[in-house]
Amino acid sequence: MNEDFLCEVKPLEIKTSREITVAVMGAGSRGNEYTAYGKLYPGTMRVVAVADTDAARRDAMGDRWGVPSERRFGDFREMLAAGRGGKLADVMIVALPDALHYEPAMEAMRQGYDILLEKPMAQTAQECMDLLARQRETGVMVAVGHVLRYAPYFRALKKALDAGVVGEIVSIQHQEPVMYAHMAHSFVRGNWHDSKATTPMILAKTCHDLDILKWLVGRRCVRVSAEGGIALFRADKAPAGATARCTDGCPHEGRCPYSAIDIYERKRWFLYVFDLAKDCPSAAIMDRLRTTDYGRCVYRMDNDQPDHIVATLLFEGGATASFTMDAFTPWGGRRTRVMGTLGYIEGDGKTFTMHRFDTGKSQVWSFVPPEGEKYKDSGHAGGDLALMRDFLQAVDTRDFSLLSSSLEASVESHLMGFACERSRLSGTKETLC
Repeated sequence: MNEDFLCEVKPLEIKTSREITVAVMGAGSRGNEYTAYGKLYPGTMRVVAVADTDAARRDAMGDRWGVPSERRFGDFREMLAAGRGGKLADVMIVALPDALHYEPAMEAMRQGYDILLEKPMAQTAQECMDLLARQRETGVMVAVGHVLRYAPYFRALKKALDAGVVGEIVSIQHQEPVMYAHMAHSFVRGNWHDSKATTPMILAKTCHDLDILKWLVGRRCVRVSAEGGIALFRADKAPAGATARCTDGCPHEGRCPYSAIDIYERKRWFLYVFDLAKDCPSAAIMDRLRTTDYGRCVYRMDNDQPDHIVATLLFEGGATASFTMDAFTPWGGRRTRVMGTLGYIEGDGKTFTMHRFDTGKSQVWSFVPPEGEKYKDSGHAGGDLALMRDFLQAVDTRDFSLLSSSLEASVESHLMGFACERSRLSGTKETLC
């Protein structure tokens, strides 16, 4: 088997010709993940302005970077207004909640910022097309946060497929197992429980997966169909006597896998949402469970996000892909199978095995980070820091080709997502122009 496709893992550290200045909209999880690059590799970038409605988050990032008080904004519109007299920084990171991506990105492009735009780009297909039109009009650089394209595992898998290891791609099976407690935390009780206030599940969670499938096949998607809905997290599935909150003395609390007390207090999962450390007092957690949605019964939330989705995708040339999002697994981590005319690949997000039909030989690729590299400090299997590396280098050199997730490249997978949601709700097959 030809091993030329086994690309070396690209080092995370780069040397820029100058320290690139960054204005951050959204000092939460994603904003901190991206800006961590500058702390790991000093001299590459520096945060000079931050906007967040949460004062604690805003000041935590501001203090970490020494941002002056006049460059700490309570609302992203204040930051944009301050930049109308001249840009505050070289680039802007838009890491706000899903519903707040479109407006600041449109205005930031008009003001001339290069942008790292967290996914999903916008809440509608038309807004996505508006963003693309504005980017072409202004000529600025926009990278979308499709971080999996930059993760070493998916880069190697893409390289293998492009090298013809399986011959011509015929079909792909891809699964996004969300993990039962993650589903309850983020998409039943959490910030993304309302598809209308944020984005549909197919975009809010699995936008990465549609993008990866389109990228791996390397051809335009021409038709989609989807099915799915809420199998469990609804009122008619609540056990008899279940209370409105897990803290209200629910008779099922001790054996319910979705018990908020079990997930947050006993297991101490997802405590970042409360800005609490794992060793915090139980009383602090219980107080949050009594007063926030995170303590509510999963059967009595006002959620509308599906807990299972099956989508089929048809690409130019006839290749097909089947994709499932499953909330009822004990683990996360994407699983992928690729069937081709000459071979087969199966992977789990960390390792993939290639088998050739003509030779009968198999070969395994596993992620081995280079000596001294800090991939372990990066989310999405190394993709978060790797995206920042390529984004900063592209800004520094003005070489847009360094970005595999340009806005133009990412629009199509968003349109695929909106089409899948239309299909799921209407029972139709959707054709993409």
